[in-house]
Amino acid sequence: MNTKFNKYHISLLLIITTLFSFTRVSNAMDTINTTQILRDGETMISNDGTFELGFFSPGNSNNRYVGIWYKKSTVRTVVWVANREIPLTNTSGLLKVIEPGLLVLQNEANVTIWSTHTSNFTARTPVAQLHDSGNLVVKDTNDDNSENFIWESFNYPTDTLLPGMKLGWNFITNLEVYMSSWKSNDDPATGDYSYHCEPSGYPQDVLKKDGVVQYKTGPWNGLRFSGVPNLRKNPIFSFDVVINKNEVYYHFELLNNSIISRFTMLPSGIAQRSTWIDRTQGWVVYITSPTDNCDIYRLCGVYGSCHIANSPVCGCLNRFIPKNQQGWDRADWSEGCVRKKPLNCSNGDAFLKYSGIKLPDTQHSWFNESMTLGQCKEMCTRNCSCMAYANLDISRGGNGCLLWFDDLVDIKELSAEGQDIYIRMASSEIILVMLCCYGNNHPDERHNEHLELLLFDLRTITKATENFSINNKLGEGGFGPVYKGLLEDGKEIAVKRLSRTSHQGVNEFKTEVICIAKLQHRNLVKLLGCCIQGEENMLVYEYMKNNSLDLILSDPMKSKLLDWPKRFHIINGIARGLMYLHQDSRLRIIHRDLKGSNILLDSDMNPKISDFGLARTFGGNETGAKTSHVVGTYGYMSPEYAVDGLFSVKSDVFSFGVIVLEMVSGKRNRGFSDREHHLNLLGHAWMLYREERSLELVDSYLGNSICTSEVLRSIHVGLLCVQQCPEDRPNMSSVVLMLSNEGVLPQAKQPGFFTGRNIINVETSVSSNATSSTNEISITLLEGR
Repeated sequence: MNTKFNKYHISLLLIITTLFSFTRVSNAMDTINTTQILRDGETMISNDGTFELGFFSPGNSNNRYVGIWYKKSTVRTVVWVANREIPLTNTSGLLKVIEPGLLVLQNEANVTIWSTHTSNFTARTPVAQLHDSGNLVVKDTNDDNSENFIWESFNYPTDTLLPGMKLGWNFITNLEVYMSSWKSNDDPATGDYSYHCEPSGYPQDVLKKDGVVQYKTGPWNGLRFSGVPNLRKNPIFSFDVVINKNEVYYHFELLNNSIISRFTMLPSGIAQRSTWIDRTQGWVVYITSPTDNCDIYRLCGVYGSCHIANSPVCGCLNRFIPKNQQGWDRADWSEGCVRKKPLNCSNGDAFLKYSGIKLPDTQHSWFNESMTLGQCKEMCTRNCSCMAYANLDISRGGNGCLLWFDDLVDIKELSAEGQDIYIRMASSEIILVMLCCYGNNHPDERHNEHLELLLFDLRTITKATENFSINNKLGEGGFGPVYKGLLEDGKEIAVKRLSRTSHQGVNEFKTEVICIAKLQHRNLVKLLGCCIQGEENMLVYEYMKNNSLDLILSDPMKSKLLDWPKRFHIINGIARGLMYLHQDSRLRIIHRDLKGSNILLDSDMNPKISDFGLARTFGGNETGAKTSHVVGTYGYMSPEYAVDGLFSVKSDVFSFGVIVLEMVSGKRNRGFSDREHHLNLLGHAWMLYREERSLELVDSYLGNSICTSEVLRSIHVGLLCVQQCPEDRPNMSSVVLMLSNEGVLPQAKQPGFFTGRNIINVETSVSSNATSSTNEISITLLEGR
């Protein structure tokens, strides 16, 4: 009997000892082991006191969950939930660690409702510990490797990304770490939205709703995600994307550990970074994504571009048109856009540069971190399936290669914060990506350089010109009408709009882009960019406030604005600009249509040579050529060109001489008349020169403003420039020297066309920023004799 009694008491003692071996957890502890239980009402606190783990009820719910929140925040902000799918219905829950290394949550019936899982590692002495980073880990307390975890909460986040967490993929374990929203503020169960780092192609972050893509950040570019311009270097946190053969992930780190900052996936589908402010005891939103409707994935379809300031927001990229125009007109952009001209790889495609955009979806892309942009282009050119290429990393001025092998989608216009991409186009569509100023006769001298021109969207130009309002029309020439425009940033522009019926205009358009795009001189008008969209072809120039020289001289009131110092300044400026074209630019450029209406004046009356649609370029020692098609303006055209089709730099010198005499006299060569004779302006000036009466040529409006020596020298130089024989005319460098020095000038010989014979009663006009006379037309097909 005593033996039975002793055995009974021994068994009871063992049971009691086992029960009491599970001790309560002190709230000051950050670790529990197999002998400890965490009950509802008890918590674990990280060593530095930043994070706390325990039981909680979210919002207005009575359900109980195990979670982690900020200890120091007066507003309980939960960053991780264990049993988010299976809540406890009362406060009888128990959290404990069991062998071989599991963390389990049990209800009042000792039924496990949530647990971790073990990896290949097991532990004889497992513990669960809450780190200062907010990471809850299970490890073997005897393992000397502090990072050797059996399980960690950082691998299984809920709606929050904390500093040090890796959002992405581990290819060795095939584990993806991603965020998922709560269902609501009262329910932490997995909601509709999830946030991932997508490794396919080239990494980008992706927001999904029920597994369907809603938003993509664009690819990582070394500084930020291409479509998140607000994600910049800042004093609060650093961020990066790590890419190697073992893993791909996005992460951020705090630059000051005293700051509390988190990245959260809200139940509404908004990804939001917020920072805790002690002074106000509240959270302040630092950045959100998506930010606007243009962040909706594929909103504008393939090759569509979204600009949130436009209405409608969707448009086609330049040189693309809507695939379904009727659908497009109804704001159904889903079918996107197609190239105006299909690709023809066998005949050789080319690439057009688009700037200031969020790079397209990179799911079907390829990348190389060491290639140059030139090597990137070469690889894309060789592969007909390659649709575009761009720099991979822009953090150090641009390096690496990114190629797209599918139609481009998810493009957003970001202006200055955007990037450059080169899109494959039919070679016939490439007008902008040309060689600068190289004639057709010199293919061996060409260099592969892209023009640095802005591509203006048609909607931008339409808005700037108030839909090409007649009130904004500056003039019209052989190319087409010219309009004044005002961009949103306040910059004034002049827009030359190619007439759709003008074959001449198409050729001039191409010539002007090729010739002027890379010319840089203070006395040449600056081409800002182009708009090539649908049937529209437009050139965009800096706006010249005072319009053209011709317009001012032909207006009795406006001509009074030009006293002699201003006129002499203009003469010298034209001479310097022409000298640059003839000998200082990369190749010799013969303008072939130099006249008053093609000299534009800025707000300070500085002259700018414009309108290079009829220009020709030459290399080496070439100075001229012969053509059967004479182009230009009678009254300014040299005799050897008008009669025999011979043009050279001396043809421009002749035109310059005419302009000089017009500037001095205030009269136009072709419209000049005198009661004493029937000579044109050149003949009249020559007659006065021979009779030493040159001062009688001076415009009466100049009054006492003239400097006699400068006026006489200008007339003399003008007559030297219009001499009959081109060999007798000085070159422009000599002209510049003669105008600025008081040396002795050679005697002028008889000018060309000085008799004023009626060759034709009209003049050409291809004006870029000036109102042209209604009787001026383009002459481009006159046969030389």
